[in-house]
Parts: sequence; C-alpha cells; structure tokens
Amino acid sequence: MSGLVDRHISFLEALRAAGLSVSLAEDLDAIAALQALPWDDRSVVQAGYAATLVKKQTQRPTFDALFDVYFPRMVGDGVAGQRDDDDPADGGVRDNAEALAAFRDELADALAEGDQQAMLEMAAEMIARFGAMPGRGPGLSSWSAYTAMQRVAPSELVDKIVQALMAEGRLDDEARREAGRRMGGFTAMVEADARRRIAEEKGPEHVANVAIKPSIDRLDFTAARRSDLEQMRREIYPLARRLATRLTQEHHARRRGPLDFRRTVRASMSTGGVPLTTHHKPKRPHRTELVVLCDVSGSVANFAQFTLLLVYALRDQFEKVRAFTFIDHVHEVTEHFVPGADPADVLTELAAATSHAALWGRTNYGRALVKFEENHADALGPKSSLLILGDARSNYSDLHLDVLKRLAGSARHAWWLNPEHRRHWDTGDSAATKYGEVVPMVECRNLTQLGEFVHDIL
Repeated sequence: MSGLVDRHISFLEALRAAGLSVSLAEDLDAIAALQALPWDDRSVVQAGYAATLVKKQTQRPTFDALFDVYFPRMVGDGVAGQRDDDDPADGGVRDNAEALAAFRDELADALAEGDQQAMLEMAAEMIARFGAMPGRGPGLSSWSAYTAMQRVAPSELVDKIVQALMAEGRLDDEARREAGRRMGGFTAMVEADARRRIAEEKGPEHVANVAIKPSIDRLDFTAARRSDLEQMRREIYPLARRLATRLTQEHHARRRGPLDFRRTVRASMSTGGVPLTTHHKPKRPHRTELVVLCDVSGSVANFAQFTLLLVYALRDQFEKVRAFTFIDHVHEVTEHFVPGADPADVLTELAAATSHAALWGRTNYGRALVKFEENHADALGPKSSLLILGDARSNYSDLHLDVLKRLAGSARHAWWLNPEHRRHWDTGDSAATKYGEVVPMVECRNLTQLGEFVHDIL
C-alpha cells in the first residue's frame, strides 16, 4: 500500500511540475474517487483521476502522458515479447527486411480498420523491434520513438490507408483527413510506449522531467512546435473571453467613485441622522490607448504574434490599438487587425507585411527605436501606453537608450515583455537589464504569463 501511496504522491508532484495546479483538496478528492472505483480497469482509474485533477481540456494531453508513465498500460516487453513469429535467437525480437515488410503490411491494415487495440499492440511491438538503442552503461538499454518511426516510415502508408477508406465510400479529402488523424494517434502511441520503457529502467521521475511537455498554457513560445502553435491559437480566444469576463466583473466592483459626503448626509436625515446608505460620486471610466512595438525576428515572432492576437481579441478593452513590427526597421500593421478577421488570416497577412521589414538582415533594437521616433512619435501621448515585445538581443549594436527614455516618457505607461527565461537575460548580446532600467521588463514565456500580464495592466 505504501508503494501505491508513494506512486500517487509522485504522480501529483509531476502534474504540478508540468503546470497543472493540483490543490490538497483535489488530492483528497482523487483519493475519495479512487476508493469508489474498481481498480481492475485502468481506463476507469484514469478517468477518475482526470475528473478530479484536470481543470481545462488543454491540460488533458499532459495529464494522459504522465498517467501513462506513472501507471503504465503494461510492463516488460508486453505483446512484443509474446508473438509467435519472433525469432528466439534474436531475443524474441526480429528486425530484418522480411519482418519489416510484414510489419508494415499489418500496420497498414490496422490503421485502415481503425482498430485501436491492434494499434496499441503494434506500437509496443514497433518500439521493441525497431526502437531499441544501446544504453549509457553496461546492461542498460534505451528506446527511441524517432528511430522506430524512421525505420518503419508509417507516413509512407498514408496513400494505402486513404485508398482503403475511399473503398468504404469516403471522399478523398475526408479520407486524407481521417488517415492523418489516425497516423497522428499512432505516432502518439509509439512515443508513449518509448516513454513507458524508459520509465521502467530509469524511473518515471526521469521521464517526467525530461520527456513530458508542460501543458499548452505553460509551454514556452520559443519551444513550441507547429502542432503546439495551432493549439495555442485555438486557446487565444477562450483566454481572451476569460480575461474580458474577469475585467468586466472587476470594473463593476470598482465602479463606485469617492464618497459624496453631501448626498450621504442629506439622505441620512430620513433615518434620524444615521447614514445607513452611502452615496458616491460617479467614477469616470478610463480606457487607455495601446501602442505595441514587436520584434518579429526568428523564434521571437511566435511570441509577438500571440501577444498581438490576444491584444486584438481584447481590443474592446482599449480606446485604440496601434501595432508596429520591426527587425531593424519599423512597419505599422494596425490595418491587418480588422474586426471579424480570422486569426489564421491575420497571422498570414502579418507575416507578409513584415517579410520586407529587415533592411540589414538582423535585429537592431537601437535602429528600430530611432526609426519609430522619427516616423511614428505621434502615436504616443498622455493617454497612451507603450508595450514592447522582444528578447532585447540587439546583435551588439547601439542600444539608443536615450531614445527609449524619450519614448517611454511621452507615454502614460510603458512595459517590455521578454519571452526568454530570466536566467538567460544579459547573456551573449542580450541587453535586458540595460533596457529594463528604462522600461520595466517582465518575463513572459507562455500563455499563462501573458494572460496574467494583460489582466494586470488593464
């Protein structure tokens, strides 16, 4: 029993480390739910944990990956070590041209039929046969989903799967989408089995720290893959709606102005001079103008685009929004943020508009600041707030701190969001501290930090 309790505690600690906020109350809820569930069905146990611990759908992939590591579906070699056609002389695992061809044919059939159980078994067999790698010590082994996928090349089977689906009466586009979905699901199964095997040897904590991505709202912008970026884009507008709701509630809670003493005293005459009801002066609503200046070079571009999209989604919270992008020359892109525009179209147009922004081929913050002051200084005023997005890496060029000081001084507020971890500031060509002495610099590496910052400034 103590081993099970230790595994439960370690699982919850891994969830917290991956970005899921699991409280003590939810910990106790999970234990209570598991006491009422049958332990002989792994899927039921997984559902019980998820129901008590997962708050958002975006956290579910991270939860499932960690659950598979801490509560694996099977142990040892699984079905891969039990098949009749394995070569005993090869340790129960056979990898040659004939075995590879037979395995690919069997895999194509399983994918075409959509047989989940067969796909799970073949993912385990695929890692056992084609994903084994020598370990870093005597008697140790390791497992690689990438090596297995390269060896089997299941993506080359897509056409075969599409033909099988079309034979069932599906249209070409529908068949290709379904084939891609099944291939993606099988790839995830292969990766999960590789993690399971590594966890058996090195422990689940090692896999949780090294191989499990954090939840999408905690994933660094600069570390996101293409599939992650698509998921982040889908999360932007729900995030904006949550922020807008919170802001509306808080504005209503603070809508009363200072106490109107005269009206309060006058009203108290009807209650014998006791001020049972207070009256307040109306509070004038204030909405600021926002000017956003974005570095769109390299991996920083993803961060800038998501910030622009969030600001665009919250545009009703501002009186006016003007957006500028730069690499070493400033380019206004405000016109691309049209109400009702599709976010994907906005990103495409933004990329097209900034493609010619680099005159010298590398980031130059000092030059961009000078050009902004020369051409767009009228964008800033006593009602405006300046928001700068970038990693403050200026390729050792002149920083023009005096220009930034003048720009920040002409605005009501100024902030700088930096997508790099704070420990990387001032390394290499980073001028984060120098720029931070002029404009407050805030670490903003993921959607959670971005949402918290936007909420605070509003």
